[in-house]
Amino acid sequence: MTAGKLARTKPFRAGCITSILVAGVGNLRRNVHADNCGGQVIGPLLTWKVHERLQAAACGGARTIECSLDLDRSSTTVGVQPTGWTWQGSQFPFLGACKQRTVYYWSEDTFQPVARFTSSLTKLVPTEWGPPTFEIDGIKMLPTAHTSPYADAERKVELIQPRDKVVLDTCGGLGYFAAWCVRGRARQVLSFEKAADVIWLRSLNPWSPEIGNGLTLTHGDIVEQICALSSDSVDAILHDPPRFGIAGELYSQSFYEQLRRVLRRKGRLFHYTGTPNKLTSGRDVSNEVTQRLRRCGFLTELNGDGVLARRK
Repeated sequence: MTAGKLARTKPFRAGCITSILVAGVGNLRRNVHADNCGGQVIGPLLTWKVHERLQAAACGGARTIECSLDLDRSSTTVGVQPTGWTWQGSQFPFLGACKQRTVYYWSEDTFQPVARFTSSLTKLVPTEWGPPTFEIDGIKMLPTAHTSPYADAERKVELIQPRDKVVLDTCGGLGYFAAWCVRGRARQVLSFEKAADVIWLRSLNPWSPEIGNGLTLTHGDIVEQICALSSDSVDAILHDPPRFGIAGELYSQSFYEQLRRVLRRKGRLFHYTGTPNKLTSGRDVSNEVTQRLRRCGFLTELNGDGVLARRK
């Protein structure tokens, strides 16, 4: 794909998801999408960093500038004028107020934050690395302090050695685990995501994988959905739940028993834990997870910000 051109796809009917989403994987498909089950939305993604560069170029008298309109996935040529900028034959205005921790998408005739509020505020958040993270009610869902969340996912996926395997991705999020499983030639990736708003963020994120090439995404609660999976049906598991205080059921003994049931013998599991409560409460989530996993038949070891386990 040449710089400055984003591939087109069929509209994504955000908010209308009920089961499995199917498309192709790995293309930049953000030029056409859909908003809230309505009409098509055509346009670029904008961040404070890019907006500042566009305004500086306009103030400096430049006629064009090279920048990224897909969160550093590619570079494109943009025309600049005192009152706005031009891209792919369309005119766009400068924002009256552009926030540093917000990603904006073009909706009909204005830029809107890539954020939604239903039962909680869910938003895409730019990072210095390019690939964004996301937040739910201000709680960051992916590590970004020392590395890109995309690169962090690559390291963790390598731990379960996805090549030729059927991989269960319990909490799909933005799909970075799934993307690296596909790139690692997994035979099949079964990804689940409970929150429709997170899937909507994913539809606007150029770093999220499309569905296909063995990757499926099911909109549903993995605590319920896992009961429909056959015993010994997956070769590896990636478990990246929200923190314990938000989703304690995903750290429960009964759920770990289900993970053991669907995982084949000697299959690998990586369980992200982080350390959200250790400094403030003295609670050692990693140790608690380790003990529960051992009780249901896993061999475990601490690995970075999580637990790497293998079914006996």
